[in-house]
Amino acid sequence: MRRATFILPIIVVLIAVALSSLFIVDEREKALVLQFGRVVDVKEEPGLAFKIPVIQEVVRYDDRILSRDIDPLEITPLDDRRLVVDAFARYRIVDIEQFRQAVGVGGIATAENRLDSILRAELREVLGSVSSNDILSSDRAALMLRIRNAAIASARSLGVEVIDVRLKRTDLPTENLDATFQRMRAEREREATDERARGNEAAQRVRAQADRTVVELVSDAERQAEIVRGEADARRNAIFAEAFSKDSEFFEFYRSLTAYERALQGKNSTMVMSPDSEFFDFLGSDNGRRSSVGE
Repeated sequence: MRRATFILPIIVVLIAVALSSLFIVDEREKALVLQFGRVVDVKEEPGLAFKIPVIQEVVRYDDRILSRDIDPLEITPLDDRRLVVDAFARYRIVDIEQFRQAVGVGGIATAENRLDSILRAELREVLGSVSSNDILSSDRAALMLRIRNAAIASARSLGVEVIDVRLKRTDLPTENLDATFQRMRAEREREATDERARGNEAAQRVRAQADRTVVELVSDAERQAEIVRGEADARRNAIFAEAFSKDSEFFEFYRSLTAYERALQGKNSTMVMSPDSEFFDFLGSDNGRRSSVGE
């Protein structure tokens, strides 16, 4: 009974020691086995691993792609037009032993602070070598590629690989917005004034051409009308002449009736003339014409 009393605690201690010597490496992470702060083993494959209890410790690092937002940074491009750039980077720890040596016990937080410094320096250098129009244009993938390639070389000493760098937002500083908006408004108003002037000029040309066309059409129509009117008058005179040659007395009678009609058109027409006037030849005789003196 006494023997069992001593054996049971020993078994418990052995089990505890055995369990403390085992650890599991997740597939999303990598692990370092440290002994008195020195790296003695690197565990990059997921599964069960062993360490010496008490003497050795395990430090785990994320093996996934991590994202880091960079605080807004004010830069000055070649054209001295200041811009506020907001960017982010994606990176991954590729060499955890070198990563441990570079950042020590600070871990991810220290690494991201150093990575921020690298990215901010590369952003200033690359974006400061081009104009603001290149930065604000939609085709700025080449600039982001230059920043990423430069950051890869600088971050290699950390055991980190920079996978991508992106510009999220590129704006003007607050103090420059009003002046920029005023300049843009003035430029747009000038363009609108130019467009209106060109429009008025084009309208004047169209009106002038239309007036000229109207004058030409009216002149041509009047010319054609005069020609038709002249031909009609000639035709009418020819008809009258032909009729007169066939029956001169009837033609004279017709002309007299036409004269009576025109002379007596008014409602209150008054005519004063001699009764033996030739105007009444056909009204004063029984046969339609006053007899001559010899008759």
